[in-house]
Amino acid sequence: MIKSAHLPDLFALQSIFEGIQDAIYCHDLEFRITNWSPAAERMFGYTATEILGQSIFLLIPDDRHAEKIKLMQEILNDTRISHFRTVRLDCSGKKIPVSLSFSPIKNQDGKIIGTSQIAHDISFEHQAEEKQSMLAAIIESSEDAIISKTLDGIITTWNKGAEHIFGYTEEEAVGQPISILLPADRLSEEEAIIASLRRGERVGHIQTIRKTKDGRLLNISLAVSPIKNRDGVVIGASKVARNITSQKESERLIAKHIERLELLNVVGRSINGSLDLQQILQQVTDSTTKLTGAAFGAFFYNQVNQKDESYWLYTLSGVPKEAFANFPMPRNTTLFHPTFSGAGVVRSDDVTLDSHYGKNGPFFGKPSGHLPVVSYLAVPVKTKSGEVIGGLFFGHQDKAVFKEEHEELVLTVASQAAIAIENSRLFKEVQELSAKKDEFIAMASHELKTPMTSLFGFLQLANRHVVEGVSKNLIEKSIKQLQKMIVLVTDLFDVSKIQAGKLQLNMECLNLGLLVQEIKESFLQAHPDHNLTIEMPEESFVHADRMRLEQVLTNLLNNAVKYAPEQKTIELKVLHVDKVVHTSVKDFGPGISEENQRHIFGQFYQAKENRDSSSGLGLGLFISKDIIERHGGQIWVESKPGNGATFNFSLPLA
Repeated sequence: MIKSAHLPDLFALQSIFEGIQDAIYCHDLEFRITNWSPAAERMFGYTATEILGQSIFLLIPDDRHAEKIKLMQEILNDTRISHFRTVRLDCSGKKIPVSLSFSPIKNQDGKIIGTSQIAHDISFEHQAEEKQSMLAAIIESSEDAIISKTLDGIITTWNKGAEHIFGYTEEEAVGQPISILLPADRLSEEEAIIASLRRGERVGHIQTIRKTKDGRLLNISLAVSPIKNRDGVVIGASKVARNITSQKESERLIAKHIERLELLNVVGRSINGSLDLQQILQQVTDSTTKLTGAAFGAFFYNQVNQKDESYWLYTLSGVPKEAFANFPMPRNTTLFHPTFSGAGVVRSDDVTLDSHYGKNGPFFGKPSGHLPVVSYLAVPVKTKSGEVIGGLFFGHQDKAVFKEEHEELVLTVASQAAIAIENSRLFKEVQELSAKKDEFIAMASHELKTPMTSLFGFLQLANRHVVEGVSKNLIEKSIKQLQKMIVLVTDLFDVSKIQAGKLQLNMECLNLGLLVQEIKESFLQAHPDHNLTIEMPEESFVHADRMRLEQVLTNLLNNAVKYAPEQKTIELKVLHVDKVVHTSVKDFGPGISEENQRHIFGQFYQAKENRDSSSGLGLGLFISKDIIERHGGQIWVESKPGNGATFNFSLPLA
């Protein structure tokens, strides 16, 4: 209800005023408030009782008083004022943005006696305008390109970021089709984006390529959103494009760096883990060709030919070997000579301009069919002592392909290659010495075996004809020592045949049970004070070499006697387990430590605990292992110190 200091009959207007949402209030010429609507109470917080009769300046900020006086002067001139934007205060002192409309109030004589005001709260509109201004400022200052377009692909807005990224000014871009930014092969991409927008879908961040005014191609991260009218109909699209070309380049460089590190690591492990010269050099050539981006790479290795000339082509990468078929000896060429003479790395952006290029007789120019080389890189491969043992050479048909970083990468690999080559050389020398050693052992064993066998026969004959006494005792001791020597020489002979790959096996279907019984008889004759217990099925057929299998079992039984001299019981067991014949020999001696178990089947290895108490070269188990594995079986030991040792081997059941 309208409250008034004057009480005219206003009941007819009461319902109208109470239904209006905007604040309505009046004041007289002394600026005293005379009318106050319910909407005014809601807007400013004062009740009619509190505000009627109060000065209108209660609602006006101090800095707006002059504004009010000026407005009042216009009202007194019988001027109506509409939609005047200003600020008013509520009861708490809070500023309210309002739009005011002023009308003069006249008496019956037409004289102006006051003014009425309608205040419309424009806080929301004000906030929207501020927000719009802020967004406009953000858009204008954004480094990203923010563009809007119609569904027909016509650009409607264009910010400074778009101008900076793509090179077009706002005047040049607005009104143009968005296709001015698309490479020819990306036009269908825009059609797909428009189709998604027509469906009201937002296109998430996609990485694509866009074109600048000067034709450069940029990597762009793009987000596209539909623009809708008040009815929710899609009428266009907004795009936010970020230039990620530098980021992509950084990612590419990082990926390339990681790839190089991985390749260097693989190459390092590969060449340092190999002793095969051909494999080392090929790996080095392939990897360095890839690291440098060369069209082809070549490794010239220091080998001497029939004319005592060194540095033959050893490995190639990227081209067939025929490409160098007619190439002159590189050491003799003026272009290659600095590399082989130790002068250092040679790198040329255009080798055809080099003063030494084309001076290779008899060609004096590029040989017919020679590879097209413009960019050239040559890196010597040196030992620690400074000896040049080879050279890596790379070529490319384009100019300025090789950089300083490529030199450093190749030098890193070349230093590793030099070590690996030296190791390969040493390994080859060791192999040659080992082969000579094996050849000598085989020859010596063969030559020694014949007179020793004859001597053994003579001693046995002498032993039969000598009665008891000192002579017989000496002959028997001589026979035992000669038997040991025969075993040692036989083992050496077997080892030489194993290493030469000449240990022959005469396979047959063999009943292991019968062989074990024969071995038992021979064993007890040689060791009458021992007890050999046997546990096995009546038949255990295996496909094996009878003599070699007997050699293995005899060796395991003799070891049981040798390494457990105080224990007189030995157990031999044969079991069938899943189509496998499992044989074990167990003694009850001091056992074998874990360290010795790891090495006991090695060549010339003897358990440390027993070296002083037994004779032999440590070849028996090495030979036994080779024999069993040649039969397709396995051999191993189980032992705990103080609890004896069990030697096991398995063979396929025939």
